[in-house]
Amino acid sequence: MTLQILTCFPSSQSCNFFLGKSRVNMSCSLRVRNRRLRTCQVNTVSTSFLRTDRTGPCSSQSRIMFRAAVRLSVSGVRSLTRTQPGSRALLASRCYSHGKQETDEEFDARWVTYFNKPDIDAWELRKGMNTLIGYDLVPEPKILEAALRACRRLNDLASAIRILEAVKDKAGPHKDIYPYVIQELRPTLNELGISTPEELGIDKI
Repeated sequence: MTLQILTCFPSSQSCNFFLGKSRVNMSCSLRVRNRRLRTCQVNTVSTSFLRTDRTGPCSSQSRIMFRAAVRLSVSGVRSLTRTQPGSRALLASRCYSHGKQETDEEFDARWVTYFNKPDIDAWELRKGMNTLIGYDLVPEPKILEAALRACRRLNDLASAIRILEAVKDKAGPHKDIYPYVIQELRPTLNELGISTPEELGIDKI
């Protein structure tokens, strides 16, 4: 926050000031040490030149209003300087904060453990698969095997077929991924009595 001198006439000792958004015109005795300067910090401005025996713009009421404006401006600058270091520290902590990176083996083990829970319910099964399919990857066959076995424990054949459909859709243009997954899951599919979408003709609907 600055107090800007817009015009200053040393001969007449009349100066126009711009404080915040308000323009103040004062005719009084003001000494400027360096006439080449056009701005100065608000907290360095002295109000001693406002004499109590003046009337008009430099009257007692004008002096009180000017001091109140300067006090508010200085307090605003001080509050701003107090918050800036904290903001920088918060920004630094966000930029440099990081956690432990999960390896592929840990990721697979976490999801296998999730689907192998003996008390998993239908809602947890669907939620887990929605979260897993939302990742930018195709789940490993061992994760899908655990999910299919959870479907069998819940007698949820529809969810098992949807899992296979989701894997095929997730593979996208990579045509070799889905056949590989089915090949790896074939023993489990035969054991659980689960047919693929192709065997059921769903892919042609």
